[in-house]
Amino acid sequence: MQKYFDFRSDTVTHPTSAMRAAMATAEVGDDVYREDPTVTMLEEKAAAMLGKEAGLLVSSGTMGNLVAVLAVCGRGDEVIMGTAGHTFLHEAGGVSALGGVVIHTILNQEDGTLALEDIQRAMRNPEDYHEPISRMVIVENTQNACGGKALNADYMRSVGVTTAELGLHFHIDGARIFNASVALKVPAATLVEPAESITFCLSKGLCAPIGSVLCGDKQFIGRARRIRKMLGGGMRQAGIIAAAGIVALDSMIGRLEEDHIRAHRLAEGLAQVPGIQLTKGSPNTNMVFFELDPALGMDNSLLINEMKARGVLINDTNDGEIRLVTHHDIDDLAVERCLEALLEIVNKH
Repeated sequence: MQKYFDFRSDTVTHPTSAMRAAMATAEVGDDVYREDPTVTMLEEKAAAMLGKEAGLLVSSGTMGNLVAVLAVCGRGDEVIMGTAGHTFLHEAGGVSALGGVVIHTILNQEDGTLALEDIQRAMRNPEDYHEPISRMVIVENTQNACGGKALNADYMRSVGVTTAELGLHFHIDGARIFNASVALKVPAATLVEPAESITFCLSKGLCAPIGSVLCGDKQFIGRARRIRKMLGGGMRQAGIIAAAGIVALDSMIGRLEEDHIRAHRLAEGLAQVPGIQLTKGSPNTNMVFFELDPALGMDNSLLINEMKARGVLINDTNDGEIRLVTHHDIDDLAVERCLEALLEIVNKH
């Protein structure tokens, strides 16, 4: 089987040998009965790391965000989120299709934030029965579609103040919250402290093969646990999954800086390739975005196919840009080969 250098996403990471060993020897039980000690250990560890009372293992970040929304919003209620937010763009409209929850989008700023005044303007009048009831705000950190931007602690606190004044639940889609933490050199708990709930992924830069954790207070997680069951997410001997997640939290966060350094090297190299224009302020955390000069006479699909033929996998985005993502399975050789391949293709055309 051909070996590819895969820059499509950090979701393609493979579990480490330590994770595989932990999974093979994990102590397990029936987690629906709350009898899986490894799941309990992961949930408690995750909650403590993020300064929350409790955690809940879910299958994915999409499930975590959906469970969070359904734990707060009823049918016909409204959740406010960004036009570039993952929950709006890439979660199949689940909050609306499955929960009957109205999505109210506001524009993401170039730095990935939602303007506080836009959040305030989006708030419905709870006394007007013509309007849905605003219940929740979702902020994504890091903000993927805006370039992998890390939203700083001051901004997160300002959202917390605003949502508290409006009586809204503040949820963070923190799929890559530890990338933000490492980039900003701020504890993840500080970034999420103003929020009532936070979802983060074990299966992206942290390399675990499956799983996310939803964290919040005990009452919120109690509601979320029931909804997880309703969605078919009540897993049994899930300690096998949780064991890899524990290794991820213990050993994979500190090394995220390596991914950020390689993203910078990648961007520096791309800036030297004729016909390639970096976009979205790249690089940010572990992501680099660029677009092709039309004068090259080459579209994204051609570039993607030519790169694959050279052993490098890349993807384009909804905006017509190329996104490259660095991660544990991308080393210095992979960065070098990606740049060489791009240069070969551009020179060929």
